[in-house]
Amino acid sequence: MLLTVLCCVSYIASAQKFRYELLFDDNWKFHRGDIAGAEAPAFNDGSWRNVDLPHDWSIEALPDQKLGEVVGPFSKSSIGTTATGYTEGGTAWYRKSFTLKAGEPYTQSVINFDGVYMNCEVYVNGKLLAMHPYGYTPFDVDISSALNRAGQPNVIAVKVRNEGKNSRWYSGSGIYRHVSLIRKQPVHLAQNGVWASTESSSAEKAKIKISAIAESTLTKPTPIQLLIKLIGPDGKIAETVSVPASKVSPGKQIDQFITVNKPKTWSVEKPNLYTAQVDVMSNGKITDRTEITFGIRTIHFDAATGFTLNGKRVLLKGGCLHNDNGFLGAATIDRAEERRVELMKANGFNSIRTSHNPPSKQFLDACDRNGILVIDEAFDMWERPKNPEDYHLYFKNWWQKDLKALIYRDRNHPSVIFWSIGNEINERVDSLGLAIEKELVAEVKRLDSTRPVTEAMCSFYDHAGYKWESTIPAFAMLDVGGYNYMRSEYESDHQKHPERIMMGTESYAKEAFDYWQLVKKNPYVIGDFVWTAMDYIGETGLGNARLNDDPDKGFLRSFPWFNGFCGDIDLTGSKKPQMHYRDVVWENSMLEMVVHAPIPEGKKEIVSPWGWPNEWQSWNWTGNEGRTMDVRVFSNYPLIRLELNGKMIGEQRSGEDTKLIANFKVPYEAGTLRAIAIKDGKEVASKQLATTGKPAKIKVTADRSIINADRNDLSYVKIFITDEKGNTIPDADIPVNISVSGDGEIAGSGSASPNDMESVNSPICKTYRGEAIAILRPLQNGKKGSIKIKVDAKGLMRDELIVTLK
Repeated sequence: MLLTVLCCVSYIASAQKFRYELLFDDNWKFHRGDIAGAEAPAFNDGSWRNVDLPHDWSIEALPDQKLGEVVGPFSKSSIGTTATGYTEGGTAWYRKSFTLKAGEPYTQSVINFDGVYMNCEVYVNGKLLAMHPYGYTPFDVDISSALNRAGQPNVIAVKVRNEGKNSRWYSGSGIYRHVSLIRKQPVHLAQNGVWASTESSSAEKAKIKISAIAESTLTKPTPIQLLIKLIGPDGKIAETVSVPASKVSPGKQIDQFITVNKPKTWSVEKPNLYTAQVDVMSNGKITDRTEITFGIRTIHFDAATGFTLNGKRVLLKGGCLHNDNGFLGAATIDRAEERRVELMKANGFNSIRTSHNPPSKQFLDACDRNGILVIDEAFDMWERPKNPEDYHLYFKNWWQKDLKALIYRDRNHPSVIFWSIGNEINERVDSLGLAIEKELVAEVKRLDSTRPVTEAMCSFYDHAGYKWESTIPAFAMLDVGGYNYMRSEYESDHQKHPERIMMGTESYAKEAFDYWQLVKKNPYVIGDFVWTAMDYIGETGLGNARLNDDPDKGFLRSFPWFNGFCGDIDLTGSKKPQMHYRDVVWENSMLEMVVHAPIPEGKKEIVSPWGWPNEWQSWNWTGNEGRTMDVRVFSNYPLIRLELNGKMIGEQRSGEDTKLIANFKVPYEAGTLRAIAIKDGKEVASKQLATTGKPAKIKVTADRSIINADRNDLSYVKIFITDEKGNTIPDADIPVNISVSGDGEIAGSGSASPNDMESVNSPICKTYRGEAIAILRPLQNGKKGSIKIKVDAKGLMRDELIVTLK
């Protein structure tokens, strides 16, 4: 091998000698807590435990467990409290030893971190080489000057400090994204120094610009040539272009235009991807090679025609997503990132807002492959704080570096169609904020002029006396205006500013119909992004529906709540009631039905603005016989008939005037509740809910039963409580025991319950509404075999399955 290390590593490059890139994730030593001298090579880390990256220590169980005080990774005394879901940060160290082989042609060695939360310091052989405060942007560390002579061991040590109140949601802690070691020869391509853009495109041909920057560390000038190969979605070479040495100078951007005949464009429906392979040649030899993937696509935004992709209007069916992967915490394991994107696609979303920070590279790769459009968001605050220790402390000195890191890494992704410079910024409309916004917009345009700039604006809850008209100068600097919960201003703003393009960057699930009607009706409103598409850790109980006598008042809920619970999709990946409604609003489904849980006599339900009534797809209400139940049917059909056990309850209209909802009152009795859609006097569709039998069995199903023998692959195993007939029981909250054997481990487990801390990442997990999940991960890269999972519970027939590792 070209690189020898003292620990097992995963290779992500081929064995070509001109460049070597190594996934540097395996076998790090980890210690939670600060230790003086841990950066020194001679430091004894023998007692530290081994971890593989990506790694998030905040999702790991805390010591000194105490029911009601410390449960799993949650602590009632957490400084982040409700914001971070009662998880804890702190300080920790990572260390890794490696040896570089003698006789290699490389003169530059760079470590790339895709994300470390936060305030990290990077040492090599005891020498401090870099400090990086922001927890969400990638950064490179040139370690060449600190390396020992080839053949001798080196030690990299990384200190991470997630301290104080620094986040409004769960951020995770540690080196939670991938790390790579990149080694280059003296003549090479700059980091992120190759990018592609579509200059024009038609059915017959597309004009593509490939830009590249070559660099040289040689003291004497040397001729440098570039060889560019364009490879189509079919894997065949579409074009080859040579750039002569007369046009190439170290550090200078080279723009090469290439014509592609009959291009296969990238779209939401057909996300075709091309590859550009760029070779650097010096003295007739290839000294470096970079491959990038990109899509041939054109985007256009106009108040009169809306958003068009390749000339076709697209309405943005969007959702906001936070950074975490549920029970895995913030760890960006590749399969977890892809599964989130697949869930969005499967549920009808075509766009995602990465709120409120840059995502991982792997997340955007998945969006590219699946045809999901992205608002790539940079910051949640500028110079004024939202928390005492947040990024505002560093913004003034770091925003340019972080913005460049974001754009340079992400500009090749066809999925990215917006750069967002901020969310609900405190100083958004005063003189300080306008001056900052002007600088940010100008810098984005300088770095990449191919995408519009947006920013999410909200009402002035934080500035008494300000009026919505105060936003005019701020919106004037943006290509597209982001409106958070301000649909009431769309039409009046359009009258005053007909050229303004708008989108709902955050909206309430309860108002999905109203928001979507405005998108359908008005081309200048190009889309809607619900808060949120999926549940996340932190902002505990933001989406709650509580009773009026609940001691928790306001929007958030206290310990043991840990989940925001405002997502259309829950932590296990299942639809929540609001997703069923959205399915009908978006016409992904024509008919859905939900039943409201009984409210105790004399009490009222209070639903958070971000919440949803306590209703479910269930007809299991034992103990409420004869009680009147509220039933809602969501429908795109004009008339709904409701029957219970074959007897008609009544008929109700459904249409735009009822917001696609038909309401019924039904005395409860066990059996089958059936909603029948009537059109032109005929029954055209139906949906039913049936009372199930008693819990009898456990059923387990895997999203994939064959996965790669790779630490970056996962199998998500759903656990169901069923009756004798195999029907999932929607009111079964039953503890189950999860055990795994073979060549894998449980990487995470839990249910969709927002306040069952005891079930999070525990082998004893209580189902919620009949379901739970276990996430299986291979133990070792490259080791083929299998993982066996068994799930049992008292009095129930157990189930098991095997996941094969290839």
